[in-house]
Amino acid sequence: MEAGFSRMNDVTVIQASQGLASYLISECPQPGVVIGYDHRHNSERFAKLTAAAMIRCGIKASFGGAPAEGYTGAKITGCYSAGVMITASHNPAQDNGYKVYWGNGCQIIPPHDKNIAQRIEENLEPKCWDVGLVDRDGGVVRPVKQVTDAYFAALRELEVGLGCREDRRLQFVYTPMHGVGLSFMWRIATEMGLGDYMMPVSATPDPNFPTVKFPNPEEKGALDLAIATAERKGIHLVLASDPDADRFAAAEKLPSGKWHVFTGNQLGVLFAAHVISVYRKEGKDISKLSMLASTVSTQMLRAMADTEGFHYNETLTGFKWLGNRAITLEKNGYDVAYAFEEAIGYMFSPIVHDKDGIAAASVFLTMARQWAKEGFTVCQKLEQLYQKYGYFEAANSYFASPDPLVTKEVFAAIRKLGDPHPAKIGNRDIIKWRDLTVGYDSSTQNREPELPVSKNSEMITVELENGVRFTVRASGTEPKIKMYIECSASSSGKAKAGAQEVSEALTKEWFRPAQTGLKLP
Repeated sequence: MEAGFSRMNDVTVIQASQGLASYLISECPQPGVVIGYDHRHNSERFAKLTAAAMIRCGIKASFGGAPAEGYTGAKITGCYSAGVMITASHNPAQDNGYKVYWGNGCQIIPPHDKNIAQRIEENLEPKCWDVGLVDRDGGVVRPVKQVTDAYFAALRELEVGLGCREDRRLQFVYTPMHGVGLSFMWRIATEMGLGDYMMPVSATPDPNFPTVKFPNPEEKGALDLAIATAERKGIHLVLASDPDADRFAAAEKLPSGKWHVFTGNQLGVLFAAHVISVYRKEGKDISKLSMLASTVSTQMLRAMADTEGFHYNETLTGFKWLGNRAITLEKNGYDVAYAFEEAIGYMFSPIVHDKDGIAAASVFLTMARQWAKEGFTVCQKLEQLYQKYGYFEAANSYFASPDPLVTKEVFAAIRKLGDPHPAKIGNRDIIKWRDLTVGYDSSTQNREPELPVSKNSEMITVELENGVRFTVRASGTEPKIKMYIECSASSSGKAKAGAQEVSEALTKEWFRPAQTGLKLP
């Protein structure tokens, strides 16, 4: 947040809102927008400026009256045309952001994103700076309680979560990372009869995030305080959400005394195994069950689908793709019970078609209680899954790029290593090659990718012999080139070694830091 047209400030928020308003008026007969915000610096102010822009354009505004509750309202858009959420999720304290949802409850994808961007360019002159307008306008709707109650009513019916009616005692530490999740987690714990067994840490919303260096549960050390608290209290489970409570993380104490922090992929397949178990227990046709993952997430879900018979589908990175794809599959008769991506994001339909850390927490507690009743810890259950479907280990990393031009040059050099693509990486032959920048896929009959192609982004996915698959892509939000490398094998050690071998080969053959100026973290 600072001055400038590429920063979050009053001007850019008003411009974005005016552009969105203009597009909604052209697309929707009676447009309405639901607006939510979190606890970050200036979030409430930016949300009020957004509402003012909508009101001035004659658009019905539904405004979240409290930070945590506003989060829910922005995702459950109901009969509204769009939703806006003011948040920077798990970014550093100095950041903020502006997320746009369409009327289907999903983050916007083409053509809406490009059309809105064009309308913003056509409406740059700020028309209304009145922060107090939303408080004075009698037409503003504030359905906070109704939306929150509807959200929890949906959670109670979630067959893989609160709908299971599991009743085993379970102690856990929970940290919302000084974000907005605590009030929701208290209600979850109470609904599950665990209100007396939850220990909050870093619980008070604070935009400065005073007890964590970086408010992201994925970051090394982010759960240290929660784990230390669990140690003192003799508790073996730690749960966490990021500041806007849409991501979920967990850790479990092992018999050795060490703590295992689950990766996003590990939680992803644990949730999937629970969904399968509930589906089979209820006698449903598993061929109608669909579960989704992003293309950079573990391929273990695909292996589970091959064994169990449910429908698997992958999308581009991000829940805007997962959510919209889920809706399409639902229209085609599938029960899309679950979707995830490796960046600790989990979606449980039909509550919201987006990642939801609160729903994920309720499902995690449900399955952990069930497995405890069966005599398993969560880590033991994960080992069972590996033994059944194979071991999948990742070697994910990134390179910091000094300049966007360098990133383009690096990817251009990769494409020149072979025609239509290189034959090998290290000692492994390339089996499949998909380039979503130029629009080429060696595995399809017409050599065209099934996933959307974008010439404005860099993304290559490769399958190698002996169970390795990787994706390299340019980050859309940071000056980075990201590597997602995974190897499947008959043991954890072999899988880790395979992934690491390919990581080293890519560094040497493709990214060549000494020559390109790319830097490892």
